[in-house]
Amino acid sequence: MVSEAVRERVNQWLTSKVVDDESKNQIQTWLTTNDDKTITDFFYKELEFGTGGLRGVMGVGSNGVNKYTVGKATQGLANYLRKSITGKTIRVVVAHDSRNNSKSLAYLTASVFSANGIRVYLFNDLRPTPLLSFALRTLQCDSGVVITASHNPKEYNGYKAYWNDGAQVVPPHDKNIIEEVNAITSFEEILFEANPDLITPVPAEVEEKYYEIVTSLIPNRATILANHTLPIAYSSLHGAGITMVPTCLQKIGFTNVHVVNEQALPDGNFPTVQSPNPEERSAMEFVIRKGIDTGADLVMATDPDTDRVGIGIRNSNGQFELLNGNQAFSLLMYFILKNQTNTKDAYIAKTIVTTELIDAIATALNVTCYNTLTGFKYIAEIMNAKEGKERFIAAGEESYGYMVGDFVRDKDAVSACAFFAAMAADAKAQGKTLKDELIDMYVKFGFYKESLITLTKKGQEGEIAIKAMMEKFRASAPSEMNGSKVVRALDYKKSEEKDMSNGQVKKLAFPPSDVLQYYLADGTKISVRPSGTEPKIKFYISVHTHLPNAAAYNETNLSLEEKLKSFERFLLAL
Repeated sequence: MVSEAVRERVNQWLTSKVVDDESKNQIQTWLTTNDDKTITDFFYKELEFGTGGLRGVMGVGSNGVNKYTVGKATQGLANYLRKSITGKTIRVVVAHDSRNNSKSLAYLTASVFSANGIRVYLFNDLRPTPLLSFALRTLQCDSGVVITASHNPKEYNGYKAYWNDGAQVVPPHDKNIIEEVNAITSFEEILFEANPDLITPVPAEVEEKYYEIVTSLIPNRATILANHTLPIAYSSLHGAGITMVPTCLQKIGFTNVHVVNEQALPDGNFPTVQSPNPEERSAMEFVIRKGIDTGADLVMATDPDTDRVGIGIRNSNGQFELLNGNQAFSLLMYFILKNQTNTKDAYIAKTIVTTELIDAIATALNVTCYNTLTGFKYIAEIMNAKEGKERFIAAGEESYGYMVGDFVRDKDAVSACAFFAAMAADAKAQGKTLKDELIDMYVKFGFYKESLITLTKKGQEGEIAIKAMMEKFRASAPSEMNGSKVVRALDYKKSEEKDMSNGQVKKLAFPPSDVLQYYLADGTKISVRPSGTEPKIKFYISVHTHLPNAAAYNETNLSLEEKLKSFERFLLAL
């Protein structure tokens, strides 16, 4: 039985003069077959234009990603741009990835902008999200949109909105755009009819300029040239990465790159993977196989919009070992920071759920490390605040997103692939592997190891369950976890940090966010947060210890793994 609110939204769609017959027929089919669950999931709320845009399952309805919800988001953004910017022609850039409907939704987005008198630079073919950020800055646009659901499963799509700095929108723009979107009460208010005279292809030289900047940032170029035949295997996982990653690797000097052909063709159905997410081992199977067949030293795979990359390196047995985001980011920072000739006023940035090994490396190498809430838009906000005062080097997060240099203001897997390849070549020149470098890093700065528990809760029931889990933690904050006392408890929603030994509370210097963190007496750190883009709740566990030498690695690694598993069992039993 559907609720009255759901029934009212369904009727609005069925009686709308704008909604097409195909959409109405789909709704009628659900009604005829009494498919109450599907109707409820697609109509129980309005798909929220959040602080970064839209993300949801594709389908007809107020809670689905479709031409009407995307049109509404674009009209709201256009209304805000027209109110905020006067005295000049407003310019935006629009891109898309390989997902089903992405190209048509990108053209629809461009159409709505142009119908509102806004000049649009449109990528006619799929391109990685970081190129959207770069193009926005290069073409001096006021805003930008990329149609993508990043690494989500195939049924999803989304809409990422960017501001003139090349980063996803932050306060006050995000809240103001949301108000404009919510102010649209009917589809009749959306200007769908394109003005072709205002839609222009993105110039090809934008991409060439991107490659030039990446090449200029790579350290030890002579080492790459000397080891240009280093075998590398790469997969785009049917996404946009195929359009740029192999070319970028070639332009910085690598001549022995092997592409996974079975996954090279862009395809929104992602037929060879369960999920196009390089965080998941199953998504890396093809590239590992390619790496074995070609004798590669390094394997890499990027997600559909190419803002995340997973890597695999050879271990002491010659087998490929997949690094998690914390390990890969730490290695990247170690490589970049130890090659800095001047650290004066230099800084890096990371998110609060990312390994604190990064903080330890930065401190030891005399570089400031700033921590932010989850999301690269917060990192970009720091970059904007520090511009002209401090020198940005790089940033990253545990969920496989990295950014080197300030020419892009979002996660960038294209340049990250270039840097990981450069790191492998540099290690080879020293007669070492990236696994050797990883262990060396642990000896120098401490052995940190992390794990992640992700619970998926779909639909309206799932959303309610996730909120209930967070409130349960918040209502009864644990004083002990897995036999270790909680010494500090941080509630980012309340912006409070509590010292559990004396009950003293101090304010956190972060915007409110639905995140809980617990620091334990044994050095363990546990973070709990709902995903901002998927129906999931996540538990981040971090443990660490001293690693006296490389010979002690295996034994210490097993000890930390067991400790992680012990905490996983504890959390899953709650």
